Amino acid sequence: MRPVLLVTVLLATALLQGCGLLPDKIDETADWSASKFYAEAKEALNDGDYTTAVEYYDSLMARFPFGHFAQQAQVDIAYAHYKDNEPDAALAALDRFIRNNPQHPHVDYAYYMKGVVNFSRDQSFFERWLPQDKSERDQGASKESFFDFQELVRRFPDSKYSADARSRMLFLRNNVAAYEIKAASYYMKRGAYVAAANRAEYVIENYQGTPIMPEAVAILFEAYDKLGLDGLAKDARRVLEQNYPDHPVVTGADKNSDCILWLFCV
Repeated sequence: MRPVLLVTVLLATALLQGCGLLPDKIDETADWSASKFYAEAKEALNDGDYTTAVEYYDSLMARFPFGHFAQQAQVDIAYAHYKDNEPDAALAALDRFIRNNPQHPHVDYAYYMKGVVNFSRDQSFFERWLPQDKSERDQGASKESFFDFQELVRRFPDSKYSADARSRMLFLRNNVAAYEIKAASYYMKRGAYVAAANRAEYVIENYQGTPIMPEAVAILFEAYDKLGLDGLAKDARRVLEQNYPDHPVVTGADKNSDCILWLFCV
């Protein structure tokens, strides 16, 4: 082999061996402080880069598990998960923060965010009527949200988040009652009168004062009537006549209609 070619081969071999000693990837965060991690995570969060924000929050809590920044990161990472459409991860982070920091001055926010996360699962509530008992899954999210807000109001009645929580609780209560009656209407149309009566009774017992109450009484009357329970049917009709005299079932406006739940037949 000629000398020049030999030198070239030896240099190439040495370079290749040297490259093998280099790290695969340089960690640009190696020298970051806790404040640097938090600032970068916050910037990513504000920019809508939720995946990067979560990575930085995780690294911050792993490298600096104690201190103000790590504590605040426990809450912020929950919000990042929520915005990144990861409700389960968000709820887990919030539960962990509440468990580890029960006396934290912003723990009320954690309770509030739990309600918001569950609330967001039902944003398209009325678009997702499911004519099967698996609709209980949707109700579950609404009820969890209601209980989260209720816990916030109970523990922190003067919290700046409590007023909004109360408004959402009212909305959720009305929606859950309406959802139950929608299911009752479905059962009526299919001749499942016992199931329809049970749903209507549940609403009457647990959701007094909600806008859907007239429909609950009307369905209860019709279900009892179909089942041949004349005494119970008369009692239900009397309640309907006394409290909701303009209801179509009382006035007879629904006699030629196939729609059981008139409120949703407009």
